[in-house]
Amino acid sequence: MKLSIIVTLKKEVLDPQGKVIQQTLFNMGIKDINKVRQGKYFEIEIDEEKSEIAKKKCEELCKRLLANLTIEDFKVINN
Repeated sequence: MKLSIIVTLKKEVLDPQGKVIQQTLFNMGIKDINKVRQGKYFEIEIDEEKSEIAKKKCEELCKRLLANLTIEDFKVINN
């Protein structure tokens, strides 16, 4: 089974990399972008046939390794 994981900074956490990307877009002439927040994207293939179990295993991966729960949120999506 294939799942996608999206990890993003929590809304209240400052995103300096997103600000740099936004400023670079502005400098390139793209001036209608109001806000940029960057994150991480993972595709996980797991040997599990039941989607709920696969999702739970990926959530555990996020909690243990892929996301810093103090400053990041994550979302697991079944593909």
